[in-house]
Amino acid sequence: MNTILIQILGAIATILLAFVVGMLYGGTRRKIIARIQNRVGPPVYQNFIDVVKLYSKETSIHHGAMQHMGPVFAITASITSLMFVPVLTGGAWFANFAFSGDLVFLVYMMVFGSLGMALGAGQTGNPNSAIGVTRGLSQMVGYEIPFVMSIVALMTQFHTTSITGMMEIQTLEGTWLMFTNPFAFIAAIMAMLGMFHYAPFDIVHAPAEVASGPVSEFGGKYLGMMMTSGSIFAFVKLTLFVDIFMGGASNLIELVVKTFGLYMIPVLYGVISPRYRTEQAITYFWKWPLFFGIIGLLWAAFY
Repeated sequence: MNTILIQILGAIATILLAFVVGMLYGGTRRKIIARIQNRVGPPVYQNFIDVVKLYSKETSIHHGAMQHMGPVFAITASITSLMFVPVLTGGAWFANFAFSGDLVFLVYMMVFGSLGMALGAGQTGNPNSAIGVTRGLSQMVGYEIPFVMSIVALMTQFHTTSITGMMEIQTLEGTWLMFTNPFAFIAAIMAMLGMFHYAPFDIVHAPAEVASGPVSEFGGKYLGMMMTSGSIFAFVKLTLFVDIFMGGASNLIELVVKTFGLYMIPVLYGVISPRYRTEQAITYFWKWPLFFGIIGLLWAAFY
């Protein structure tokens, strides 16, 4: 079969896989939290029902062109980032469009959706949206610094900016990079807690306080599109961590096991933690995650 055709079909299959896995993980999270709180909770597949219901609705709220573009920016960033993350090793179908500088590209691309949503929410004029956007961008600055430091540490240590290059290094050395540079891994994991916007870092949405923040004026198809984007983006982040720190995955079972294990870290941490205020969240990221990021850079420089 033609290589280009394989890549196109693989990209479509990757999007469907990311959507299904991301939605199931989100449904599992809702179920786990409910059981911990001594509730029955919704079924694991409830997110699929919600998305279908949202896409079937219509909305008459229009605040301008940028409001329409906000969710489009979010889902564009999610799918574009997904296209440059190798999902499985040793196969053409899920290799996607990885290239030699894809890590640098992803660092920029992963914030594109948040900035687009900030512009879209700002267009609505809703004060709850403005509050949520301000908190979200502030928190993003907090967790992006230790996350980028952990990525730069790996780039420095192994002299590559390629995801596939780091996966090949792990295969050749027979060990995961989470053991080769444990400080960079710890910094990345602690930053990941904020990247998912789960408790205690759910200050962006805070539904009991700011009426869901940036999405206050977004319902129906807009909200359905954002749920789709969030599910795909969750898969992107988990797969990226698996690729650069845990050697990637050679089959779907291994991928699900590794990504689900990582996913449980922010989920379970959120269950036992009350919500932080904005300044508390930023202070958190600029303490221990930043410290481990600096140690990871020093480790990479002198290893």
